[in-house]
Amino acid sequence: MTETDFRSKIKKYLEDILNEEISVDYIGPLDKKIAVEQDMKEFGYGKNFLIEFKIDGEKKSYIMSTMNKNIYGHQFFYDRAKSLLLAHSCYNNLPKHVSSIDVGSFTQRGKFKSGGECEEFFLVREKVDGTLYFKDLESIKERKHLTKLDKKRTKILAEYLANIHIRKKDTDALYKRRIRELLGHGECIMGLTDSYTTDMDFTTQDELKEIEKKCIDWRYKIKVKKERLCQVHGDFHPWNILFRDNINFTVIDRSRGEWGEAADDLTALTINYLFYSLQTKGKLKDEFFELFELFWDTYLKKTNDKDVLSVVPPFYTWRGLVLASPIWYPDLSYKTRRRLFEFIHYILSKEKIIVKDLKDFFE
Repeated sequence: MTETDFRSKIKKYLEDILNEEISVDYIGPLDKKIAVEQDMKEFGYGKNFLIEFKIDGEKKSYIMSTMNKNIYGHQFFYDRAKSLLLAHSCYNNLPKHVSSIDVGSFTQRGKFKSGGECEEFFLVREKVDGTLYFKDLESIKERKHLTKLDKKRTKILAEYLANIHIRKKDTDALYKRRIRELLGHGECIMGLTDSYTTDMDFTTQDELKEIEKKCIDWRYKIKVKKERLCQVHGDFHPWNILFRDNINFTVIDRSRGEWGEAADDLTALTINYLFYSLQTKGKLKDEFFELFELFWDTYLKKTNDKDVLSVVPPFYTWRGLVLASPIWYPDLSYKTRRRLFEFIHYILSKEKIIVKDLKDFFE
């Protein structure tokens, strides 16, 4: 398919869903320095395209994206379709989340349409500007001290989660499903342990099996807590948070549904304060632990949800398995990976976490 044909098909698709004529200025990679892909087939496998256009003279920027095939439960197009349909249904219901415009498909004949016979699904969402929050953590690691803005941003993120978690949904079957998925979903604990090969020098299959068994015990401890089901983001980590001026931010890539366990969001973010510290000298640095404590203190004061401290261990386990994975983090040292596994064993052995005690563990 030529670039002209590709552009014309996307233009027609957007005009159909917007019910307006548009003038396309640019369609291509997010990084405009990269040559524009002209092969339609390439778009179908984990590609992101920036679309800039005008509608009634107003400039708009959308991102059209598909999902990669991967071993975490996305091998088939219908797996990926489920994730994108879920994303479109959830994005616009969460405060401060980037807007989803449409979920659609393209067919074997190369047509874009909002539904019907398809070869692959795609998502169209608004483009937002900003700097990913992990850049803040990288900066702290380099400068080795905190600024007032670092603390303000940590507090505002804790307050944001406290506010969205207020919405409750007391549904026993759905809460059990989310806890079951924490273990068995391809993106979660067992999907991660299956991705660890048998030849790794920092862990063994027996150790992974031991972790899974401990997590099954945890499932039976917490799956009965249906009253905890609340509105969640579902993947609230520093690569899904975009800051602009001061404390103005937007979140992206909400995952796994509108409802879940608050511990999911809390651990997804806070484990990174520990993780960035471990990458320095393998120990917990004061500035990162200060943010860790500040986050938890802010959240707990606003919600008074002390029970969450008795739920977080298997959620920290999942995030620890992500961070220790050579697939996601190929350049980590042996020592850092083992430290993460030691943290997993430690956290699974506790009935509840005591935030200040974690400093002693890492030191």
